[in-house]
Amino acid sequence: MPNIKELTDLTTQVRRDILRMVHKVNSGHPGGSLGCTEFFVSLYQELLETKEGFDMDGIGEDLFFLSNGHISPVYYSVLARSGYFPVDELNTFRLIDSRLQGHPTTHEGLPGIRIASGSLGQGMSVAIGAAQAKKLNNDDKLVYSLHGDGELQEGQNWEAIMYASAKKVDNLISTIDLNKQQIDGSTDDVLPMGSLRAKFEAFGWTVVDIEEGNDIEAVLKGMKEAKALTGKGKPVCVLLHTVMGNGVDFMMHTHAWHGKAPSDEQLAEGLSQNPETLGDY
Repeated sequence: MPNIKELTDLTTQVRRDILRMVHKVNSGHPGGSLGCTEFFVSLYQELLETKEGFDMDGIGEDLFFLSNGHISPVYYSVLARSGYFPVDELNTFRLIDSRLQGHPTTHEGLPGIRIASGSLGQGMSVAIGAAQAKKLNNDDKLVYSLHGDGELQEGQNWEAIMYASAKKVDNLISTIDLNKQQIDGSTDDVLPMGSLRAKFEAFGWTVVDIEEGNDIEAVLKGMKEAKALTGKGKPVCVLLHTVMGNGVDFMMHTHAWHGKAPSDEQLAEGLSQNPETLGDY
């Protein structure tokens, strides 16, 4: 059984990491990172079945692909605190020649990163290709991916979504961060997408809703439900209902913090709402 307190403490520490990383270089994307913290902690601490050590082949282990690569701060923090690279390397976020660029890249060989991402709309295609490769290799492990809801306004996604069901890519769990915000405003104001559940189901996917996407126990329960639905002839979509900027009250429920760094005073306020649990880097 997962230790919920330990996972919650780690979530709090990851939020501190996000705030400090973005503040230090006055650049980055805290809003979506804060909103997806519970998801990443659950994924890397409890859900992914991985091997000892990291290699790019990923044979015999679950794979994860981040499509909305701008939320790299939460990705880097959780990778570091899950042992992929030293935690103190978070100090190099977005610096020249760092392995921790604003969007994840592969050319520097950062453990845990399998694709360069940030050009929105491409991650679904990559994840489907990896899932099909596993089938061809008789590899029974799963492929997970994460996408922004605003990202689904990109047309390439829907070609890929149609393809995945047509080809019965049923070893894939694609999660949508449904925070209803994007860089220019709410998704409904920029380009309404209607019911994503209805759309994915119409495209032949099985859909799981996690209504409390910022609750560790709810995320674990929902993702385990999604896993149980794999192998049944359909790809699985998880609609993860989150709050952008979650955990820092003045960043919540607004697109304003999609790509904005906190000031010194705002950093102090945000950290005060997320007390240190595991030690800052």
